[in-house]
Amino acid sequence: MFIEDRSTLVFATGVGRVKEEKPKAERPQGDGVVRIQLKRLGGGKMASVVTGIPLDEDELKDLARTLKQKCGVGGSVKDFNIEIQGDKRNILKTELEKKGYTVKLSGG
Repeated sequence: MFIEDRSTLVFATGVGRVKEEKPKAERPQGDGVVRIQLKRLGGGKMASVVTGIPLDEDELKDLARTLKQKCGVGGSVKDFNIEIQGDKRNILKTELEKKGYTVKLSGG
């Protein structure tokens, strides 16, 4: 292994700081079914995870905001998945079905 293989260029004379462009994350292709599963976290906490929504990142954040407001809890968007605090699968299912998605409850 050569030193060039494991090092990254940070600064070059005449050019200045060199920034590598990170590849933009792409939405994984799904089968058209939105799945809601329960994720168990440490300390007895749980989170409802919504996967398979065919939206762009900005639209997904807007949908997550409305779902968090309907549930009255916090949450976040990570890797094109919406994570809602607590076991709110039934509320999420009804709200997503109102928006026209095919929803399945998966997992435990």
